[in-house]
Order: sequence, then C-alpha cells, then structure tokens
Amino acid sequence: MSVIIKNIEKLQKYFEVQTQKLQANERYIALMALPPLQRWSSVAGLFLLSQAVIFGILYLLFGKLVVIGFFASILAGLATGLGALPVLYFKNISNNLFSSMLGAAAGVMLAATAFSLLVPGIASGNVIWPGLGIYIVSAGMLLGAFFLHYADHQLPHPHLDAVVDPHINSFRKIWLFVIAITIHNFPEGMSVGVSFGSGDMKNGLVLAIAIAMQNIPEGLAVALPLVSLGYNRWRAVAVATATGLVEPVGGLLGITMVTLFQSVLPIAMGFAAGAMLFVISEEIIPETHSKGRSRYATYSLMVGFIVMMIVDNALS
Repeated sequence: MSVIIKNIEKLQKYFEVQTQKLQANERYIALMALPPLQRWSSVAGLFLLSQAVIFGILYLLFGKLVVIGFFASILAGLATGLGALPVLYFKNISNNLFSSMLGAAAGVMLAATAFSLLVPGIASGNVIWPGLGIYIVSAGMLLGAFFLHYADHQLPHPHLDAVVDPHINSFRKIWLFVIAITIHNFPEGMSVGVSFGSGDMKNGLVLAIAIAMQNIPEGLAVALPLVSLGYNRWRAVAVATATGLVEPVGGLLGITMVTLFQSVLPIAMGFAAGAMLFVISEEIIPETHSKGRSRYATYSLMVGFIVMMIVDNALS
C-alpha cells in the first residue's frame, strides 16, 4: 500500500509541475488575458475542432456506427459530471436517497448486462462456434471478473459508503477511491463499444443509457467527499467528470476490436458482462444493504431493472 501511496504522490507532483509549465506558457497567458466570453469561446472552438478531426478519422476508417458508438460512450461517461452537479448546492445527501440511487443503478446494470450483453453474446458465439456460445461467453465473464479482481488487488480502496460519509476526510483514501472508480469505468465503456461494434445499435443504445444512469450516483460519490475536503465545488464536479472520461477510451477499444476481429465479439461481450457483474456484486449491492437501508435499495433495484427492461423492449 505504501508503494501505491508513493506513486500517487509522484503522480500528483508530476501534474503540479505540468500545471506550472502550462501556466508559464505564452499562449496560455494570452488565452487567460482574453475576456471570459472570448476565452471560453476559444476553448470550446478548439475542443470542437479536435472532436471533428477524431470523429472524421473514425468515420473514414470504420463507418457511421462506430462514430455513433464512440459518441454514445462519451455521453455515458459525461453522466458522472451530471451526477456530481448537486454538490454545487449541497455538501451531503441523506443515506436513504443515496442508497436508493445506488440500488436503481444496480438494477439498471443487471438488466443491461442480461439483455444487451449476455443474450446477444451467446447468440453471436453460437453463430461462430455452433453450440459453444454459452461456454465462450462464460469464459469471457470469468476473464472480466478476474481483471477487476486483479485491479482491486493492486489498488485497495475504500468502498462507496465510507467515502460519501461526511466524517471521512482522508485525502489519500478519497483519491484511492477516485482512481479505483476510474479503473472500473474502463470495462463499462468497453461494453458500450463492444455492443456498437457488433453492429446492433439497439443493444449499444440500451447499454449506453444503462451506463449513464449508473454513472449518476457514481459521480455524486466522487464529488461529495472532495467538497468535504474543501475543494472548490466546480473543481469537484470536474474531477468527477474526468473519472467518467476513461469510458470513451474503453468504448473506442471495444468498437475497434470487435469491428476488426468479429470472432472476438462473444468473449468481449462476456468480458464486459463479467466486469459489470463484479462491480454490482462487489461494490454496489453490499453498500446499499449496509446501515439498515436494504429495503429502500431492494425496491430501487427492482424499479431500475424494470425501467431498463422496458427501455430494452421499446427499442427492439
């Protein structure tokens, strides 16, 4: 653990040095000297230009569906920032409300995993390897679970209920949690990319919606403790948003992988499903059933599952 803490401190120092270099840059100084409206317009213009280049390259190389999938994974990742917005007005929320939000997120993820990853993954596996689809997907599920098990082992971290507790103000504990959330977001983004890469836009949209809904309480869980540490509220929202922006990276990897290598699709769907089930069982459900809040979480989980089932059916 001490090695991890040292590496985090080195990473923090590295970012501080790079920030100082950026602030000393002539172009940055000139940009900051502009009136606020002109400054933010310039930043927005540069960002949109960069996105146009990225999406243009993806469209030329892989086609329209990949572009839509990458965009959907970006929106799903940005939902963490949406979930963090309440910290602009509140420093904490009730346990029952947070438990209900997590329960609903678990239900949404369970439904999306079953209907948009496992079922089509098995069907795809049977097309490639007749009669073996269930076994290929099962192997992928175990790989996904082992991946997150290994990540958790390498980076032990506090759980959700400990971090959102306003009395917990350990800087290192909270940042370990932020990094862990970022790691967990990668396979979630990958699941969206894999679904779009399979050519099934319906499943891709369902998963993107599910991940976005799950990211809302996750963003709140990241931002609340940062505000309690004294962070600027907007900065806390920015950090929470950044944890979700690893999802487009996973999404792009998933899309390109299954687009280029169709035989990888069943095991990739199983991998994403296994990783999501690991997060639900290891992180979300245990936290919703702590401190006597299980009844709120149970009904919320059922509502989340039903809502996602209806969405899946409506898009069929």
